Amino acid sequence: MENKFSKKELIGNFWFTDWTFPIFVGFLAAAVFAGTHMFVVHGVGAFNDVAIVALLTAGLEDSAAFGAAAAFGASFLFARVLEGSLVGILDIGGSLMTGVGIGIPAMMLAAGINAPIENFFLSLITGAVLGLIIGIVVIAVRKFTIGQSNSTFGADIMMGAGNSAGRFLGPLLVISAASASIPIGIGAIIGSAMFYIYKKPMVGGAILGAMIMGILFPAS
Repeated sequence: MENKFSKKELIGNFWFTDWTFPIFVGFLAAAVFAGTHMFVVHGVGAFNDVAIVALLTAGLEDSAAFGAAAAFGASFLFARVLEGSLVGILDIGGSLMTGVGIGIPAMMLAAGINAPIENFFLSLITGAVLGLIIGIVVIAVRKFTIGQSNSTFGADIMMGAGNSAGRFLGPLLVISAASASIPIGIGAIIGSAMFYIYKKPMVGGAILGAMIMGILFPAS
């Protein structure tokens, strides 16, 4: 089917602009955070695996146990935001469902900040703000790394890749890094190769390698 729109027209289209991505992430994060509110208040509604929700449940029963849920969720959020920025696919399960739905609420509850979790409307607002921040960070990091070549725009970032699909993102990241610049591509290849040798996920090594070389040799 012939494409009726030029690339220039698509870049200016609402669905293809950078600033719409944080809005979509905000809507998703609002729903996830409100789901956590439902679980804390009513016992149902959390958007996550049973084993991960159990970490939050343990914290609700004993506040000293919030640390495990907070650390697990926050680490997933940080890793997935970096992955989304460089690979172009933001994993909703890791970044939003685990990070925003479990990690951040656990940190709030551990710090005694209960209102955003206990009040439904405040939970929607809190989730939306967190989603906006995450979306802006993803776009900003992408702009200053792979996006420096001006060959990408908002539609390059998709959402929904799960952990199983994430295993196959290493080669995709290497290709994306190489398209940004040769040094960044070399860094991604070296990083992924080292992680492969030590039987670790290639995507992690590719991200670290691309970031290091991107700092040393910024794409022009």
